Amino acid sequence: MMPTASFSSKRSSYTHGFELPGNSSPSSVGGAMLPKFLNDLNQDLVEVTLELDDDDDGSIVVCSVAPANDDLTSSEAAAANGILRRSLSATSRSIRRTFGWLKSASSRTTASNSESVAEFTLSAREARRMKAKLQRTRSSAQRALNGLRFISKTTAGGSDAAGQWQQVEARFESLAKDGMLASADFGECIGMEDSEEFAVGIFDALARRRRQKISKITKEELRDFWLQISDNSFDARLQIFFDMADSNEDGRITREGVRELIMLSASANKLPKLKEQAEDYASLIMEELDPENFGYIELWQLEALLLQRDVYINYSRPLSTASVSWSQNLSSLKPKNLVRRLSRSLQCLVLENWQRSWILLLWVVAMASLFGWKFYQYRKNRAAFQVMHYCLPVAKGAAETLKLNMALILLPVCRNMLTWLRSTRARCFIPFDDNINFHKIIAFAIAIGIIIHAGNHLACDFPRIVNSSPEKFAPLSSDFHNKKPTYEFLLTGTEGTTGILMVILIAISFTLAARRFRRNMVRLPAPFNKLTGFNAFWYSHHLLGLVYILLIIHGSCLYFAHKWYEKTTWMYISVPLLLYVAERSLRTCRSKHYSVKMLKVSVLPGNVISLIMSKPPGFKYKSGQYIFLQCPTISSFEWHPFSITSAPGDEYLSVHIRTVGDWTRELKRAIAEEDDSSPAEHSARFVQMRNLDRRGQPRLFIDGPYGAPAQDYQNYDVLLLVGLGIGATPFISILRDLLNSTRTAEEQMDSNTETSRSDDSQNSFTSSSLTPGDKKKSQRTMNAHFYWVTREPGSFEWFKGVMDEVAEMDHKGQIELHNYLTSVYEEGDARSTLITMVQALNHAKHGVDILSGTRVRTHFARPDWKEVFTKIASKHPYSTVGVFYCGMPMLAKELKHPAFPSVLRTLTPKRYPSSQTLPIVSSSSHSPFYGLKFSTSSTLPIPSSSSGKMFISAKVDKGKVPPAFTLKDQDGKTVSLSKFKGKPVVLYFYPADETPGCTKQACAFRDSYEKFKKAGAQVVGISGDDPSSHKAFAKKYKLPFTLLSDDGNKVRKEWGVPSDLFGTLPGRQTYVLDKNGVVQLIYNNQFQPEKHIDETLKLLQSL
Repeated sequence: MMPTASFSSKRSSYTHGFELPGNSSPSSVGGAMLPKFLNDLNQDLVEVTLELDDDDDGSIVVCSVAPANDDLTSSEAAAANGILRRSLSATSRSIRRTFGWLKSASSRTTASNSESVAEFTLSAREARRMKAKLQRTRSSAQRALNGLRFISKTTAGGSDAAGQWQQVEARFESLAKDGMLASADFGECIGMEDSEEFAVGIFDALARRRRQKISKITKEELRDFWLQISDNSFDARLQIFFDMADSNEDGRITREGVRELIMLSASANKLPKLKEQAEDYASLIMEELDPENFGYIELWQLEALLLQRDVYINYSRPLSTASVSWSQNLSSLKPKNLVRRLSRSLQCLVLENWQRSWILLLWVVAMASLFGWKFYQYRKNRAAFQVMHYCLPVAKGAAETLKLNMALILLPVCRNMLTWLRSTRARCFIPFDDNINFHKIIAFAIAIGIIIHAGNHLACDFPRIVNSSPEKFAPLSSDFHNKKPTYEFLLTGTEGTTGILMVILIAISFTLAARRFRRNMVRLPAPFNKLTGFNAFWYSHHLLGLVYILLIIHGSCLYFAHKWYEKTTWMYISVPLLLYVAERSLRTCRSKHYSVKMLKVSVLPGNVISLIMSKPPGFKYKSGQYIFLQCPTISSFEWHPFSITSAPGDEYLSVHIRTVGDWTRELKRAIAEEDDSSPAEHSARFVQMRNLDRRGQPRLFIDGPYGAPAQDYQNYDVLLLVGLGIGATPFISILRDLLNSTRTAEEQMDSNTETSRSDDSQNSFTSSSLTPGDKKKSQRTMNAHFYWVTREPGSFEWFKGVMDEVAEMDHKGQIELHNYLTSVYEEGDARSTLITMVQALNHAKHGVDILSGTRVRTHFARPDWKEVFTKIASKHPYSTVGVFYCGMPMLAKELKHPAFPSVLRTLTPKRYPSSQTLPIVSSSSHSPFYGLKFSTSSTLPIPSSSSGKMFISAKVDKGKVPPAFTLKDQDGKTVSLSKFKGKPVVLYFYPADETPGCTKQACAFRDSYEKFKKAGAQVVGISGDDPSSHKAFAKKYKLPFTLLSDDGNKVRKEWGVPSDLFGTLPGRQTYVLDKNGVVQLIYNNQFQPEKHIDETLKLLQSL
């Protein structure tokens, strides 16, 4: 044998270079409890000495194995001393025997390879168990305890233990038979009536503890079971959860046991798709908890998994990374002073309702004025007043308000006119989004006016005329053909007949338009059940056309009015009536022009149809708007509104229709039964759908588009979009539009980068000019938060393609998507605990949510809206936030809670004073006609004490030459100050890229760049950001000037640029140097960045 060569294995110097979100401390559980790709691999290392044999067989012999991991903490080493000795010896034997195969049949091999591997894995698992036990803390156990609740107020029906047991005891008395409670009724008895299978699993686990296999229990046994499941200790709850899967009571859970537990949880939460994939998710859990492949896990491993719950969940939050940094104490943002809170609430209330208030006030004043004017006229008519007294003036005053309201009620439903007015400045003063509510309020006023007018005539005026004396009637006889009329004559005359017919028709129309009738909430026996539903509302409303004809006749046959100008009914209603007739005529003509072809029909889960149609030539719309759809095969008279889900830049039109009524069910039957499309979301690719043949499909007509609240989303810096169920449709179009805008802007910036820059031969300074298209105002909306709340997990299939597209393209995190599934029990309930862990594990490993099938993580239960508002206000201070909601009124009432809008207003942290406005959000009423709820946003100026301009002289003084510098620009090129000599230069120091104030300032310089070029001046921005940040900032906002990187703020310090807010915020200061490099202006204004442009241009014009 040749001399041996000794090789010593060196410890790897590789370490992972990231931390889990919100977890700066080391993991409290062994490495195997984290996903393996996140595992720090901080295992016990050894030094192995190998002997190389010079025989022909080239064998290697293990000479010695020594511990190499000497950096354990003293406490860990002391606590695990015994197990480490055993692990070391086992490791030594394992390595020797593992390398034995290289020695062929050498006598040095003393045991089989499988035996050594078994010993090594056993020792590794034991080491992990000991480490997990040592590092378990009380705080982590408490957090895990909150995620493993069997009993809560919801399940038990009480707030304290005694009250909960009383409820359980009462249910036992009603469910038990012969004093015995069946296992099938156990869930209902303890408050889990909708989770029968899960409750039976708990029952069986508790029964196995008693070494019994029973199907019924007594009241005493129920009490014992109740005490166990209501135990507040973590260990007790964990043991029950473990026992549910440990069917053979050996203290081990196999893959099958984990699968059973997942099946029970999926059944309790009504997630059939999860049940189908239970085997895969059981393998996922076993892979994480059983890396040694023993085929089972023990109690301590399940405990470690639950203790690491927050780590997994925090890591698996996609598209909402800011959530990790929102763990601050948000309650501190609430103003403590009661007077200040009330003042802000009142201010918010005024800002929310001032548009509605002045419209309503004007309307009420107009009605009161008309009533008073007509009342005064007939009060002066002595002859009529002597017979009918005050009944006649009151009836005539009410009639005058009826004329006004019968005219006004048509205007809110002239949708084409309202859509046009939305694009004018009138939108700043008139709440067009309340059109349907105003329509209803006017209808209510009409009903009151009819009661007053008709009631006074029928109950007072007519009887007084009939019973008047000949002397009093004589002055009025000419109006009645010189003959005292009877009551029957007054009723059957032209005035009486038309009046009574109008009252009957209006009563029918208004009754069937009531919410309970329109929404089919009133149950009537056949055949009267046809009087409920949308069709009854729609057709009965057309009776009002007859009402207007009768109204004109009624108004032209008045008593006591003989001159044509005294009969004013036609004057009131002529213009609104012509507008409405023109609207309906335009719909008829436009529908023939806007005939569309169906390109694809997809039947989606939840009775939803995705309908993709050809886009008519010249059809333009905005995201958030809606169209009316007609299918002549179903009815030639019915038009139904649907929000557009495609973006304006798409080459097709798409709508998502939920089949909840007669018309939608007929539409599904007409267009979807012959369709073979799979129930999956379309790919949103027009090219793939163009050649589809739909010859057998019925024709469709569209009318629109029509204005809706959501179309104003571009007026806000930040969006909060809340969709309930199918109410997410208008916001899908907005998300698509934001993505298309981002894609287009990136493509334009890429194409303009090379063409818009030219080198300056004199100073090698790069400059650029704006193209005509670039002069357009940049998109204001920078961030969007989309919250989608739904009850059915299948709903996520509706817009799966959009979710994936957002996740793929939104590299800068401008759009945050949050899915909330309310059918799953809240995070923390034992029935959803395992689902939460499976979801987090799968998302951390594969990046896909198990419920939605997208990269967007699904939350359970309802959002905490106060927390949502507070987080958005915290993340986007000094921004204008627009809140848009679409869905049922129940959530609209919750979002309109006064506390939520005030949260956004009260959050004005001093650490971000980089803009001139504060966020204010206000909400308007819900429009049930097309299911939209919106809110407008306005701004308040920063107090003048913090926004005044200041001229400051620091180290760089006016009239002197400043210190020279050499810095890198956004392209990494070196730029020196001396190269700018020979022309004026504007140097502005700003705090940082991508902040609201700095963005506003940069865009202001960009928009005025042509003026600076005409003055022969160069514009240069300087901040401490690196060149790559400058490049992204310039590319995003198409900045044509240079940005320099002041690493370490050295130039800022040399020039003496002062800081603001007691030194916490880098100053915003602008210097203007003439062509000789002498400072001519020093301007500082932190809170009005656009003022820098005005001051510098003034000076440049004087040079």
